[in-house]
Amino acid sequence: MNAQLIAPRQGLRLLQISVALLLFTSLLGFAIPYVAAPQLGLAAHKLGGLQSVLLMAMGLAWPRLNLNAAALRIAFWFFIYAAFAILVAYLLGAIWGAGNETMSLGGGTAHGSAFQEGTIRLVAYSCAPTGLISFALVLWGLCTAKT
Repeated sequence: MNAQLIAPRQGLRLLQISVALLLFTSLLGFAIPYVAAPQLGLAAHKLGGLQSVLLMAMGLAWPRLNLNAAALRIAFWFFIYAAFAILVAYLLGAIWGAGNETMSLGGGTAHGSAFQEGTIRLVAYSCAPTGLISFALVLWGLCTAKT
């Protein structure tokens, strides 16, 4: 499929995902007092709000990217994965009452089993390479965009 057709559709999807994430984050605020690690619940709530705004901004900028179809797909899916992987890591930590090995500032004293801590670490660290690749592609697409 042509890149000129893909970019606007992906931009719209990013906007839709951002509003859905904003709704989820708003509802998450009510659950903060009931999770095992409320500090991580609050951190997940704030992170979700920040990511929803970032997704919204990226959705508006996305149609301006000057990338081929393959690069657009990679940037889009890596960006979505990176955004949700770190949020899932924080949510798992909040629900399990774990995560201070990976997210020491937000986790406080919330320490879980080796499996829980390992899972949180794996999910959290897996978002870094995908996010960096996505941001590099987006930067390249914006720098080469026609005005």
